[in-house]
Amino acid sequence: MSIQSTILSESTAHYLWQLGGTEPDILQQLRQQTASHRMTKMSLAPTQVQLMCWLLKLTNAKHYLELGVFTGYSSTAAALTLPEHGTVTACDINISFTDIARTYWEKAKVAHKIQLHLQPALITLQELMDEGKTDYFDFILIDADKPNTPLYYEQALKLLRMGGLIMIDNILLGGRVVDRQNQKDISNNILIMDKYN
Repeated sequence: MSIQSTILSESTAHYLWQLGGTEPDILQQLRQQTASHRMTKMSLAPTQVQLMCWLLKLTNAKHYLELGVFTGYSSTAAALTLPEHGTVTACDINISFTDIARTYWEKAKVAHKIQLHLQPALITLQELMDEGKTDYFDFILIDADKPNTPLYYEQALKLLRMGGLIMIDNILLGGRVVDRQNQKDISNNILIMDKYN
């Protein structure tokens, strides 16, 4: 896990921390535990989560959908940020990763807000549509397997309410996106999108 996003300057990272206050102790503990995980690079940087939480507050979000939970850093932060009646719908396929997340959801006293779906995200997204949750979510984070990102994005658009936000991690490929050899479709380089007519 990185300490900060590689595309943010130190001064910008500091500004983001000032906007939302300090990182809660429970998130620091989770971040420290995740730092020793063999897949630590899969976790969002604290500054990225700080920005996400600031956007959740700014948009008065109540319903958050996350594709790719890993150890639960971003889902725990979202649940702490949402109002008491807010909901987190979390999607992942890995029990060992999400067992860590569940532990921290309990420690943070936000487990009651979170519904975990342990199956491929495309199945969950279809089930959510079948349940009538189109135009329902205020904020969607896509941070799952990268080859399916375009499919996740198309499904997410149907589930996102008008004026909601989609945040996609790793879309700039660590800066490799500007290298033509690494580009498949430059039009898919979306960091944060909103949904308006």
